[in-house]
Amino acid sequence: MIKKILLIFILFSATSVFCQGLDYRVLRSLNKNEMPCWDKTMKGFSSAVTPLSIAVPVGILTQGYIQKNDVMIRNGYKSAITIGLAMTLSTTLKYTIKRQRPYDKYPNDIVQRDHPSTFSFPSGHTTCAFATATAMSLSYKKWYVTIPSFAYAGLVGYSRIRLGVHYPSDVLGGIILGIGSGLLTWQIDKMVNKK
Repeated sequence: MIKKILLIFILFSATSVFCQGLDYRVLRSLNKNEMPCWDKTMKGFSSAVTPLSIAVPVGILTQGYIQKNDVMIRNGYKSAITIGLAMTLSTTLKYTIKRQRPYDKYPNDIVQRDHPSTFSFPSGHTTCAFATATAMSLSYKKWYVTIPSFAYAGLVGYSRIRLGVHYPSDVLGGIILGIGSGLLTWQIDKMVNKK
């Protein structure tokens, strides 16, 4: 029994060290080289997250009320709940895990191109972007809404790495939280309404 526990511990430790190394290597490769125009564009993608996360539920609700469409009204409220839930979980995890920002941990290797607050894991911008994209996709269920929504969310995730403020694993955590919050909200609504 002790040998099994020791083996599991060694495997877990080796995997953790390998993944941390991979996390750093991917970050370093995406963060290197100065590209002022591209970096300005990435800051733009990151800056648009909050306004879009407000505009999407408001837009869906407005459409629902104007068209007197109860489904869209409900989707607007579910979108707001999705984004609120995702951001609550993200903030809670940030203050629970307290992961150091990559530019603080590797000041000689990682270039800081943005000025975030709090901690690194998970990426709040990515969480919010993917929660918004998931809400849009579940509300409209059209490829021409889903593809641009997730493409934008993906660029937000990439931008956080490019700007040197998040590790790839922070972005992955944000993707899981954002999509998971949307799927959970829609599933709970379905169960409550027995549809």
